[in-house]
Amino acid sequence: MKQNAHRRRRRRVRKRWIALVCCLLLVVPAVSYVRALLYPGNASFSVRTVEWFRDHGGGPIVDAIENWKYSRNQPPATGTPSDITAPSVTVPGGGPATASRSTGATHAAAATLPVVKVLPGVRALPHEGAWSVARQTTAGKPLLWTTWFRPDPAHLPVSVAAALIPQSANRLVLMPGTREPVVGMASRHGYSVPSTDHAALVATFNGGFKMKDSHGGWWTTESAAVPLVDGRASVVIFRDGTARIGTWNRTVRMTPDVVAVRQNLDQLIVDHRIVDGLTGNANGAWGSYRSQYQYTWRSGLGTDAHGNLIYVAGQGLTLATLAAAMQQAGIAQGMELDIHAAMVSFDIEQPGPHGTVTGRRLLASMNSPSDRYLVDDQRDFFYVVVK
Repeated sequence: MKQNAHRRRRRRVRKRWIALVCCLLLVVPAVSYVRALLYPGNASFSVRTVEWFRDHGGGPIVDAIENWKYSRNQPPATGTPSDITAPSVTVPGGGPATASRSTGATHAAAATLPVVKVLPGVRALPHEGAWSVARQTTAGKPLLWTTWFRPDPAHLPVSVAAALIPQSANRLVLMPGTREPVVGMASRHGYSVPSTDHAALVATFNGGFKMKDSHGGWWTTESAAVPLVDGRASVVIFRDGTARIGTWNRTVRMTPDVVAVRQNLDQLIVDHRIVDGLTGNANGAWGSYRSQYQYTWRSGLGTDAHGNLIYVAGQGLTLATLAAAMQQAGIAQGMELDIHAAMVSFDIEQPGPHGTVTGRRLLASMNSPSDRYLVDDQRDFFYVVVK
């Protein structure tokens, strides 16, 4: 009897120790998860949860779920798009101008705009592929042009929007977030558009993948946060605020005039041509395995033949249809930026009195807050100001 009682007592003690060890093992990830939920910077609960899971070894599981979800969520084959940009001041041939100011400067600038190639054999809808002025100076000089069009003949309701940023009138700036490019990176100007730039603000838009997924680096004169990688697609910003897109140490490289570099994956468009191998995505050149087949929000950035920046974004896009859309928009050198609904964000900004700014989404269905990047964000981003 005594021996049985002793064995029962030992089993109870053993169970208590096992329970204690299990509790201790759970405490560490629980504390880590709570810290991720409370970490400074704008990010939704779902984004914080998914990113925490990725950062703690769950990346392959998340990738598999995303591939299953988005690859099977094809858009309809027929119908008309509902997600378009509303024209404000259209160029000749694209409809009547509606601006109250003189459009002489508008017409002169329009001569250098790339021709948007609409789908062959598909009747163009009103204003499809026509550039319109989304922001201009008080003198009528365009600061931002936008358009929309369809890139996928197999899914006609899918539309994309493009925003053209004239580099002669604007300056591009790269900003860090509270967690990207690195957690807790010191930033002299904070993690949102500095208030000193609010009065000149034209637009804000998302950066690329998280650095560990981008296969590239992040560099500014303030911080060499992540080493730059040869062969990676790169946004290179110069001291005068202009930018070039190219492949690092092949078509773009470090010079005394460079002030910032943001790398992300491999180039999509080179010399106006879509690069080969997108459907194969060998070695994860454009994201995780099979992510190229996901029908999801995607964004890209490039330059046209005149060196102007063009941002392209839309939902229901595969990697191939994003590349097709970028080529249609007139991009000569281009790269993918971030993907998925929580990450793709472009706001046309309208400064107001006393430092206020009102944001208007490039596409109404973009679900990021309209003041994203006007408050601290966890991800790095770009913003555009008048020179």
